[in-house]
Amino acid sequence: MPSTIPAPYRSRELAVEPAWIDYNGHLNLAYYHVLFDRGIDDLFDAMGLGERYRERTGFTTYTAEAHVRYLKEVPPGSRVIVSSQIVGIDEKRLHLFQEMHHVGGWLAATLENLSLSVDQRGETPKVAPFPAGTFTSVSAAAAAHAHLPRPADLCRSIRPLGS
Repeated sequence: MPSTIPAPYRSRELAVEPAWIDYNGHLNLAYYHVLFDRGIDDLFDAMGLGERYRERTGFTTYTAEAHVRYLKEVPPGSRVIVSSQIVGIDEKRLHLFQEMHHVGGWLAATLENLSLSVDQRGETPKVAPFPAGTFTSVSAAAAAHAHLPRPADLCRSIRPLGS
């Protein structure tokens, strides 16, 4: 793992696949999640939490909660970049905020994600503290992001109708 993680972390360019376009002529909502997930995979690989981590340690991460805001339609043939900011960490959880930008520069969507450290070595996967070395590495990445301003849309929720 590199000694520092860029702040925020930016994924490689990600292509919108033709099959992901819905009958309205734009990116179907499910595939926003796929693109955000690919962006987080890039970050997790850079932090040492990717597939090799799971193979080596028997630990992985599961998403416990995600909140997406769809801000602008993504048209067919688009390419996007997902930026990820670590906004919190403790021994079992990693809190991230992501933005999906079209390569043209405009913001298409945001996603707030809570990932859990999961031990898959037993009969049943269970939430467990990150292994000590992993926690140290991920904490260092979080420290690299600590100077960034808190996202304005962090911890948003849907307001009840009529309020």
